[in-house]
Amino acid sequence: MKKIVFITGTRADFSKIKSLMIEIEKSNEFELFIFVTGMHMSKNFGYTAKEIYKSGFKNIYEFINHDKYYQMPAALASTIDGFSKFVNEIEPDLIVVHGDRIEPLAGALVGVLNNILVAHIEGGELSGTIDDSIRHSISKLAQIHLVNDELAKKRLIQLGEDKNSIFIIGSPDLDILSDNSISIEEAKAYYDITFKNYAIATFHPVVTELEFIKEQSEKFVNALIKSKKNYIVIYPNNDLGFEFILKSYEKLQNLSYFKIFPSLRFEYFITLLKNADFIIGNSSCILKEAVFLGVDGINIGSRQQKRNGLNKVMQSSYESDEILKAIQKVKKKEKTIHKKIKEKSSAKFIKLLKSGIFFKISKQKMFKDLKI
Repeated sequence: MKKIVFITGTRADFSKIKSLMIEIEKSNEFELFIFVTGMHMSKNFGYTAKEIYKSGFKNIYEFINHDKYYQMPAALASTIDGFSKFVNEIEPDLIVVHGDRIEPLAGALVGVLNNILVAHIEGGELSGTIDDSIRHSISKLAQIHLVNDELAKKRLIQLGEDKNSIFIIGSPDLDILSDNSISIEEAKAYYDITFKNYAIATFHPVVTELEFIKEQSEKFVNALIKSKKNYIVIYPNNDLGFEFILKSYEKLQNLSYFKIFPSLRFEYFITLLKNADFIIGNSSCILKEAVFLGVDGINIGSRQQKRNGLNKVMQSSYESDEILKAIQKVKKKEKTIHKKIKEKSSAKFIKLLKSGIFFKISKQKMFKDLKI
């Protein structure tokens, strides 16, 4: 049996790769291993490693890659060290990484330096922040690319990647969006949410705007308070500057129309999102999952400035008055799923994996020049 290792560092990337891991776990041809690190291991962010155990996976390995303050360079070095020891023990045939954070960057580095194939999910995307540099770096390391669409494929070709190593499988996190197994009543009861109507708020730091994050988060919180609406507020990720956002959330602690959570289980989050009046902040979820589900979105600031889907949501600066005006423009309406998935990403992925095509790709990468 070929050994397949996934590395996950956040609640967000786990939700995006979970359906792929389930397909491997069901297969008799492959053995799945999951290296769990990053935010998953932080009690301050809800110790979301427990959600991976609840999903029923077997070969789970935990690794703490940071101290209380999550210094990204130190966490990168620590992950490289820990993951390198792990793969030398497991000796996998394929390492699968997702996205644009330092944990997948570490996974890709360890893979190529140990002559192990690396597959990168969702390369070729743009967000318009430092995430792009990390994502493109991972793409340049990985030999296999599993992308969302034709545009992402073209960008990777522009980066010098071989078109024969790029496979369009769609976005794996959309696999679960049409699942209605958890009712809104069940989701509300699970998290003790008593609101009839509510919005979801999630705001992350932009590392290159570090000196402004305190002011930005305070303006965001002030606008939410002034709107007098009910909100489910979810903690930011642990990028540099997150503590300013958490500090600003202290204003919300004793207000009855706010419920604040370090993390939500993805299946429950999706049910809550489906039934929300709108979602506000600067998460990619506003431009992907919310658009897919027909939920109104308000995107704030620069974090997603190059993402697809910006024309389908409202835009706001960081100014409180502008944020408040955007909130007041939201009209309650019947929600409908905008797209239909013909074939799930997980089904496309497992077909490719079983075909053996990944293992025929050379571990020695060659830069492909564009024809001029």
